Amino acid sequence: MDFRAFLQDHIVMLDGGMGTLLQARGLAPGEAPEGWNITHPEEIKAIHRAYFEAGSNVVCTNTFGANRLKYDRDGLADIVSAAVRIAKSAAGDRPDRFVALDIGPSGKLLRPLGDLDFEDAVALFGETVRLGAAAGADLVVIETMNDAYETKAALLAAKENCDLPVIVTNAYGEDGKLMTGATPAAMAAMLEGMGADAIGANCSLGPRQLRGVVEELLRVASVPVVLKPNAGLPRVEDGRTVYDVTPAEFAAEIRELALRGVRLAGGCCGTTPAHIAALSAALADVPPLPVTDKGLTVVSSYTRAVCFGAEPVLIGERINPTGKKRFKEALRAGDMDYILNEGLAQAEAGAHLLDVNVGLPEIDEAETLRAAVCALQGVTDLPLQIDTADPAAMEGALRRYNGKAMLNSVSGKEESMRAVFPLAKKYGGVIVALTLDEEGIPETADGRVEIARRILKAAEKYGIEKKNIVFDPLALTVSADKNAARVTLEALLRIRRELGCMTSLGVSNVSFGLPGRDAVNATFFTLALEAGLSAAIMNPYSADMRRAYFTWRALAGLDENCADYISRAESFVPAAVSAAAAAPAAESGYSSELCRAVCKGLREQAAAETERLLQREKPLDIVNGEIIPALDRVGKGFEEKRVYLPQLLMAAEAAKAAFEVIKGSMAGGSGAEKGPFVLATVKGDIHDIGKNIVRLLLENYGWRVIDLGRDVPPEEIVRTVCETCAPIVGLSALMTTTVPAMEETILALRSAAPDCRIIVGGAVMTEEYAARIGADFYAADAMEGVRWAEEIYGEKK
Repeated sequence: MDFRAFLQDHIVMLDGGMGTLLQARGLAPGEAPEGWNITHPEEIKAIHRAYFEAGSNVVCTNTFGANRLKYDRDGLADIVSAAVRIAKSAAGDRPDRFVALDIGPSGKLLRPLGDLDFEDAVALFGETVRLGAAAGADLVVIETMNDAYETKAALLAAKENCDLPVIVTNAYGEDGKLMTGATPAAMAAMLEGMGADAIGANCSLGPRQLRGVVEELLRVASVPVVLKPNAGLPRVEDGRTVYDVTPAEFAAEIRELALRGVRLAGGCCGTTPAHIAALSAALADVPPLPVTDKGLTVVSSYTRAVCFGAEPVLIGERINPTGKKRFKEALRAGDMDYILNEGLAQAEAGAHLLDVNVGLPEIDEAETLRAAVCALQGVTDLPLQIDTADPAAMEGALRRYNGKAMLNSVSGKEESMRAVFPLAKKYGGVIVALTLDEEGIPETADGRVEIARRILKAAEKYGIEKKNIVFDPLALTVSADKNAARVTLEALLRIRRELGCMTSLGVSNVSFGLPGRDAVNATFFTLALEAGLSAAIMNPYSADMRRAYFTWRALAGLDENCADYISRAESFVPAAVSAAAAAPAAESGYSSELCRAVCKGLREQAAAETERLLQREKPLDIVNGEIIPALDRVGKGFEEKRVYLPQLLMAAEAAKAAFEVIKGSMAGGSGAEKGPFVLATVKGDIHDIGKNIVRLLLENYGWRVIDLGRDVPPEEIVRTVCETCAPIVGLSALMTTTVPAMEETILALRSAAPDCRIIVGGAVMTEEYAARIGADFYAADAMEGVRWAEEIYGEKK
């Protein structure tokens, strides 16, 4: 039976954990689990068979960490083909049993936050997908991803390298977000848009702790929802890793969520065939609820989703060279900081999305647009509208975009639809559709609505639903046609009522050629809002436009107690028209331009401001008075969940650029360093994201870090600590199978370097677990680890 057909009519039972079962069968500390496909195939088959006999419809191959970062080409091919062959042998001939090629994270952060390029990540996952598909896998499972961008790379690799069904599950934290900040709604928008067959959550937490994540996915997802939680939290008993949720408790928790719509269920770390057997029995009488299309028009960034319809969406229009001499100069000069500041200023002015248009005849638009989109996503988490008439430029930027973008635009011209619709289908996106065709822009509302109908029919042929089309009925200037505004408003109203689609307008077009344009724009904007306008491409610096927006929201009953209107009333005064004329840093809540540059992650500006300050201030005064306080500010925001990991890392990179300038100005360096601080990912674990984040932050706080890398044997860590007399060592582990190697390393350190303080972290760790294996401190995140190291340094000092 085809898996997609089976999924339509059943609650699908997935398997449970693999690593803990392998440990019970003798997997050594630090030993790669995938190697057992070659050395212990019967043990792997026995685990798969136990899950099938417990009730699993799908088992995942023992390939979670199998990729070219870990194995050479031939070794990877042997492991993947053996893994699929073993699982299929365990499945037998039953039509309700399927084998999923299992793909886990690479262990690296993608650029600009890390050192792995997006296309390299796609190629990395793509090779594993091709091998698994060729070996006969029935579907692909991408799991335990804690970064939206890497998730996109893996899903894109699967879609480009096979035609198998693809299930995607992410590892959400206690705050209900991914490590890099994505909400379940943001992930649902991106993954659905790219064509995932089912989406959900796995690992990290137990079923009760993941309830909120699953409930949000059930509210927004129009595809089946998956749940594969851990068996609670780990602890050590008699030298073994055990978990605190029993099979009966596990089954009861998931049954409640299956009754609410979860369609695929299984387990992750700590779960066993006993957990799956209990779950299978608990779900035996639960009918599969139908999966309904939620009809949401939604775009997303790497952290947030913006849904159209409930409230008007403001799209900042200022990243566009049309009529902007200074912006054109910045594009010609490659001045990316100017573009980034424009984006940041619009975000601070209240824009919900940013339109990004860099079209100039004399530049490489495709390369510039791709670079601008990537750079903007490094400093702001607002979703972007990719604005270009060049299909190649649109695809280049869309492919690299981290989330589900808005595409501006398509029209009723056949050539336009043939170029844009396939891109939206492949990468996901909400398309702005202009109501014009080969004959131009109709003069009547009837003509524009008719074009909208034709666009919808054409989109349907490409598999694009109307919820992913936002119509722009085109605002034309009233100075040339007195009926222009009336026709646009009539078309807008009819598209909303007759077609049930969202709408957008470039509001400022209506006033072209008139004096006092802001007043005309604001009045037209208010009329359009009352006619049902869903989104406006507008100038967020305009006091008149802001006044119109917040006044309309208050009068339309969207502003409880008029709170937003009252809080912003004082800002309804003429504002700057560009980022270049924005308020001084001090007036924006920053102590200086350097502080703002660091907090916003602007590397080049941070370096330039440091050069400027060095002309009148001492280097160490700049470090202690500007750079460190800026890092502290961002770090506090991160700890309070107001700032997410990407912003934290970009701020650290900006601070690093400032430090380099400081060091260059001082013949003897920038002063005494703290440390050394030894860092390592333990033996058998190739995941070094957390370790690398800690290293970057420690270096910015003045520590000399000795990074031993990943998959580091205990004896190498001990030798380095002893040779350098390091006062602190940090150990990281992501996988349950490598925790014994961490414990072994700690025991060796206690024997050889008893005065060394040990801090541990990683997805499988808890405070209790860390204490049981002998660590001095458990850091839930990188910033917490840095704070602890600073305390230790203060004590020793």
